[in-house]
Amino acid sequence: MPGEAVEYHSIQLIRDEFLMNVQKFASNIQRTMQQLEGEIKLEMPTISVEGEVSDLAADPETVDILEQCVINWLNQISIAVEGQLKKTPQGKGPLAEIEFWRERNATLSALHEQTKLPIVRKVLDVIKESDSMLVANLQPVFTELFKLHTEASDNVRFLSTVERYFKNITHGSGFHVVLDTIPAMMSALRMVWIISRHYNKDERMIPLMERIAWEIAERVCRVVNLRTLFKENRASAQNKTLDARNTLKLWKKAYFDTRAKIEASGREARWEFDRKRLFERTDYMATICQDLSDILQVLEEFYNIFGPELKAVTGDPKRIDDVLCRVDGLVTPMENLTFDPFSIKSSQFWKYVMDEFKIEVLVIEKEAKHFIDESFKTLRSAEAAFDMLLKFKHIRSREAVNRQMMMKFNDILAQYCKEIDIINKIFVQNLENPPLYKNHPPVAGAIYWERSLFFRIKHTILRFQEVQEILDSDRGQEVKQKYLEVGKTMKEYEDRKYEQWMEATEQVLPALMKKSLLTKSSTAAEEPLTLERGAVFAINFSPALREIINETKYLEQLGFTVPELARNVALQEDKFLRYTDGIQRMLDHYHTLIGTLNEAESVLLNDHSQELLRVFRSGYKRLNWNSLGIGDYITGCKQAIGKFESLVHQIHKNADDISSRLTLIEAINLFKYPAAKSEEELPGVKEFFEHIERERARDVDHMVRWYLAIGPLLTKVEGLVVHTNTGKAPRLASYYEYWEKKIYEVLTKLVLKNLQSFNSLILGNVPLFQTETILTAPEIILHPNTNEIDKMCFHCVRNCVEITKHFVRWMNGSCLECPPQKGEEEEVVIINFYNDISLNPQIIEQAVMIPQNVHRILINLMKYLQKWKRYRPLWKLDKAIVMEKFAAKKPPCVAYDEKLQFYSKIAYEVMRHPLIKDEHCIRLQLGHLANTVQENAKSWVISLGKLLNESAKEELYNLHEEMEVLNRCV
Repeated sequence: MPGEAVEYHSIQLIRDEFLMNVQKFASNIQRTMQQLEGEIKLEMPTISVEGEVSDLAADPETVDILEQCVINWLNQISIAVEGQLKKTPQGKGPLAEIEFWRERNATLSALHEQTKLPIVRKVLDVIKESDSMLVANLQPVFTELFKLHTEASDNVRFLSTVERYFKNITHGSGFHVVLDTIPAMMSALRMVWIISRHYNKDERMIPLMERIAWEIAERVCRVVNLRTLFKENRASAQNKTLDARNTLKLWKKAYFDTRAKIEASGREARWEFDRKRLFERTDYMATICQDLSDILQVLEEFYNIFGPELKAVTGDPKRIDDVLCRVDGLVTPMENLTFDPFSIKSSQFWKYVMDEFKIEVLVIEKEAKHFIDESFKTLRSAEAAFDMLLKFKHIRSREAVNRQMMMKFNDILAQYCKEIDIINKIFVQNLENPPLYKNHPPVAGAIYWERSLFFRIKHTILRFQEVQEILDSDRGQEVKQKYLEVGKTMKEYEDRKYEQWMEATEQVLPALMKKSLLTKSSTAAEEPLTLERGAVFAINFSPALREIINETKYLEQLGFTVPELARNVALQEDKFLRYTDGIQRMLDHYHTLIGTLNEAESVLLNDHSQELLRVFRSGYKRLNWNSLGIGDYITGCKQAIGKFESLVHQIHKNADDISSRLTLIEAINLFKYPAAKSEEELPGVKEFFEHIERERARDVDHMVRWYLAIGPLLTKVEGLVVHTNTGKAPRLASYYEYWEKKIYEVLTKLVLKNLQSFNSLILGNVPLFQTETILTAPEIILHPNTNEIDKMCFHCVRNCVEITKHFVRWMNGSCLECPPQKGEEEEVVIINFYNDISLNPQIIEQAVMIPQNVHRILINLMKYLQKWKRYRPLWKLDKAIVMEKFAAKKPPCVAYDEKLQFYSKIAYEVMRHPLIKDEHCIRLQLGHLANTVQENAKSWVISLGKLLNESAKEELYNLHEEMEVLNRCV
């Protein structure tokens, strides 16, 4: 924006001003430091110079001292002047010259000021009064000092007027600052030339201007860096090279403009400076910048040619990219130069590089023309190619390539003919079944499709009219005629479609508007009751009517005239959409609600359903889409459905309560066995089955309470449906039957599931209870014995089935329990579910299977006990008789030892047997049996010990008697 550009320029000026002031401040500080560090101080006399000059001059000693002091002064001044005359500016730019004069002025000014001191003046007066020979030497030195100081001071004063311009040239933010500075700088230099007493000569002004030329040239060298120039944005690089060229040229132009003004004035000394020193380098650099600008322009022209438009038109992006790679390669030699292109000494090398560049440009131009000739023979789009040619008429590109492109209009017309043929082929192929846009109706959609095809060829030929000579040619006339023929065919198709739709709409629309709102069908066709209960409703808004509305809207948009009735219907589209949406949501609500009813509930609510259907009836009997009461009808239906839904929800709530109680009943575990007392000790058989019976009795009480709560819930349903609470309403007979059947199914599942679960426990590998093994000579038996265990198991299973006796059946057509009935022989009979459930084949099978499995397990345990029968001799034989017979044989001690070893081994061995045997659900405890067998074995050992003791005692007595007899004999 212009305002933004002005603001940006102002900011840059402020920035440049700030940078220059900082630079000036730094220079002043540096100069002050140099003066402080290197200031030459004249040595003052060591004696007092108070008194009259004549008195001091009359004193030879004083004069000698003062003469020596003056000699020192002369030496100091001469050395300082000589040093300043030997110094040269430190740098090649104009600012270095200003700094040079400032430094000289500072040094000489310090000396000059000291010569004006009162003491110095008095010393000099004394020397003059004494007619010293030094007087002749004083004047030349002081005159030279004064002259040089005056020159330095004047030069600093006048050069300070152009310092700002020199700083802009050196430190300005861009070439625009330099361009703005050069004319003003030349005017300022002219003033210096006129006014200054020292810079009004060629020997001073030419070096200063030479320094300015050097600074401008160096500025261009710094900014225009060929290694990075071609990697920058092309527009930015182009502006940079042009600004550099213009700067270099303006330097020369400003000089000659100022020179002309000086000559025109006739009062000032002319500028007849050495032009070679001032402009040879800048002129050469200007030509280099022009070459660089031309190179960038060539690149821009090639990029303009081989852009996205040519890629889109030719369809050969790879070949275009290859050409662009060659274009990019044009600047590679410039980026890798081994010499300074801005040096006049390298002019021949630069000329060679430019010649090579121009040759390569011609090669690329030739290839581009060949590529364009080939590409325009296989165009992808006539319009895109035409747009591209028009663009090349208005943008800068290679002239040779541009001329080649301007000759391709005939190729574009040929491509346009192909596009007309393609469009016509698409039109003919899809004439009968045209592709439609989403949501477009058939007729209007077909016309939209036809017009879109026509627009594709019309749009292109309208573009051709921008260049009238294209269509005025012979080839253009042929193309125009072909376009008109295809357009005529499409217009005839459009008119035919419209007329057919008009005729059909006028015939069909009145009948469609007279259709009822709803249609009614049935899911069953048995009896009137079922027919009404199974009624399914659908909205009767014909798709044809919806289509006519859409056709009317789109055809009016296309500019066609539509029948009045169709327009009126289309204008009411929002109302019809509101009605159809309301009816559809109402019907969805109704069907969803009816879908939640099971068969028993449907029968239960039959009267209420009939009442709801009576509300619906006018929708499929009396009302049509012309009716005014559709909104009231929808409202009435919604209210009726809401009332019916409330009733259904209450019935479902009671049904859920009943189901929850039945779920609790079904989930009861009828075989809650006791937990193990420890890992090794389990409950006994009797304890196990008694615990199950106790828990079962407690659970049965709960189940009966839950069962008894079902009747009152059904009575509540009766109150909702028929507004009575008798528990035996005829209208609820089927509903009572439904729930009684449910109860039967739940009890059957309960008993069967528990029996199956208990059977799985019986056959499982986890022992549930234990039995003892005892010895009752001569047999080893279980305690309790197998018959008792079988009986306890049988009773437990039978009681499981007999819990159903607690659930009393309902009287027919009610939810009231049947009172006790008198049977044969005055026997009281209670009608319950047991009689039916006990006859269930699966339950019978499970009830028989469980005792059989327990009996089989007990048989296996008895077989296991058979191996203990090998110890039967311990308790079966009569110990006294066996001992008597053994003693009668008078056995030796070895025989006793064998017997003792045998029975001791049995006593030890019997305790090494497993004392627990798990067989499925039964654990056999063998510890008591083992202890009994061990005690028997030990009793045999004791008996043998006694017998051995008696035998040994008898033998000992006999031996004692024999010894007594022998003793007497001796």
